[in-house]
This record gives sequence, structure tokens and C-alpha cells, in this order.
Amino acid sequence: MNYETMYILRPDLGDDQTDAAIAKYQIILKDQGATDIDTQHRGKRRLAYDIGKHREGVYIQMNYVASGNAVATMERAMRLSEDVIRYLTIRVEEPAAKEPA
Repeated sequence: MNYETMYILRPDLGDDQTDAAIAKYQIILKDQGATDIDTQHRGKRRLAYDIGKHREGVYIQMNYVASGNAVATMERAMRLSEDVIRYLTIRVEEPAAKEPA
């Protein structure tokens, strides 16, 4: 299945800590058999509303092909991490093949 995960890291993390967090979730997915992992660092942005005491966050988007178990394992690690303030995973539907006219 194709998945897209968007997560927000704490804004007070340094560049090295941010890179380490991104690598951590990529490794978790790879260990669970995920393929075609594409990670995009969207940068620090202002949040629509305060989350905890944070007004900003570092947005990261990952697109990948994996099983549901891989997603559950990664989300569990995010839930337990103090560095991730929000995350959302959606299943991306494959574009339907056009039917001949």
C-alpha cells in the first residue's frame, strides 16, 4: 500500500537532532520492509493553533510503500517520542486506470 505520513517536530530541535529524528523514522520503516521512501523536509512553519506550548513546528512529509504493520510500528515510535508533536498517516489511493472508450 502507498502511504503518506506528515509529522511535526518540535521547533527547538537543532539541525542535527532534526536530521536524527528523520533518519530514525526512515530506519524504522526500512526495518519493517518499506520501500520507495521519499522524505521531504518542509521547514519550520507557524502552527494554525498552539500545540502544547509550541507556536511553530518543523514539518516533515514521507511517502512510501509499506504494510499496515510497518505504519503501526512507526506511529507507535512517534507517539512515544517527545520530539514529535503531531503526526498523521493517510493511505494514498492508486490512480484508477482509464477505461477504453
